[in-house]
Amino acid sequence: QFATRVVSCQAAELRPEGGGAPVRGFQVVLEDTILFPEGGGQPDDRGLIGEVPVLRVTRRGPEALHFVPAPLEPGAAVVLSLDWDRRFDHMQQHSGQHLITAIAEQMFGFKTTSWELGRQRSIIELDTPTMTAEQVEALERSVNEKIRERVPVTVRELAADDPEIETVRSRGLPDDHAGPVRVVDIEGVDSNMCCGTHVSNLSDLQVIKLLGTEKGKKNKTNLVFLAGNRVLKSIEQSHSTEKALTSLLKNGPGEHVEAVKRLQSSVKLLQKNNLNLLRDIAVLIARDFKSKPVQSQLFALHRKEGDSEFMNIIANEIGTEDTLLFLTVGDEKEAGLFLLAGPVEAVENLGPRVAELLGGKGAGKRGRFQGKATKMSQRGEAQALLQEFLNHRSPEA
Repeated sequence: QFATRVVSCQAAELRPEGGGAPVRGFQVVLEDTILFPEGGGQPDDRGLIGEVPVLRVTRRGPEALHFVPAPLEPGAAVVLSLDWDRRFDHMQQHSGQHLITAIAEQMFGFKTTSWELGRQRSIIELDTPTMTAEQVEALERSVNEKIRERVPVTVRELAADDPEIETVRSRGLPDDHAGPVRVVDIEGVDSNMCCGTHVSNLSDLQVIKLLGTEKGKKNKTNLVFLAGNRVLKSIEQSHSTEKALTSLLKNGPGEHVEAVKRLQSSVKLLQKNNLNLLRDIAVLIARDFKSKPVQSQLFALHRKEGDSEFMNIIANEIGTEDTLLFLTVGDEKEAGLFLLAGPVEAVENLGPRVAELLGGKGAGKRGRFQGKATKMSQRGEAQALLQEFLNHRSPEA
């Protein structure tokens, strides 16, 4: 916690991280703050100003802007409370990144060009087109050795014109930087210009797990990692998944992969057999209709199991020169697929109206109109529309 005062409070809007409509609130500037504003690859802190939650902290020059949902009185004395779990997680990931970056450059000459502290995992972009599994393993072993050595992590502040700044690793200062330059030192390992939050000793990282590499931008490699409590959470999640699979597959963890492969093979075979049966059923349905001495002008059919091919086979077998076909597949109370087939003029006229009734969209050409439907329960209304159309066209009418 930290006691401070409100300097200013102005109406503002916040765009949610996941997208959506802007949230109305207020931007608050305090005399000083313990909440880190997002920057340097690190997300911002969260916390409370009194009882008011802080939803975002950003930087404007030397000022931290706290976005809150309720106004605060300028001049009021307030107590800041920090979300420590979030802060400590960010400290572990950021210090872990500094350590991995320094060792990767020392061991292999791979320089870090950028990094991202993600919600689930973090990524370091390395200036190398490839990184072997053996290099990843050696790097992981080396960084964890440094953690076990309990190496101190310290912070220095240097004047902007201090010549020592030239000796520390840096990607340059922001254009709106003000005040002293902050340097984070991992004793005997690294000196790096950095504004972020860090642990005071590598032992606080607990452990680092390198999850492997992914192809990055041109001639770059993304190295994915977890540090500290995220490793423990990942193990717990993996263990829970392993227990669930053991129960479902009725075998040990070492046999899970083979069991899933067997299941996949069985499913593919069943799907193939199911498709063949559906095709046979489609042909039989069409032949049954054609075998009747008097064929109606409208043929309507709904089947829960089926696909577009199933409906098109029926249409092909029956022929659509004289008969109007209305076919649907899917759950009658939910969504599905539909096909309207018949004389070109009738289908062009009725197709969009049927799609609208079924709450769906479709497209057609050469006497066929098909698409997806979200209101399969409206099937009866669509069929009534088609029957009404045919009644008005018949000579008797």
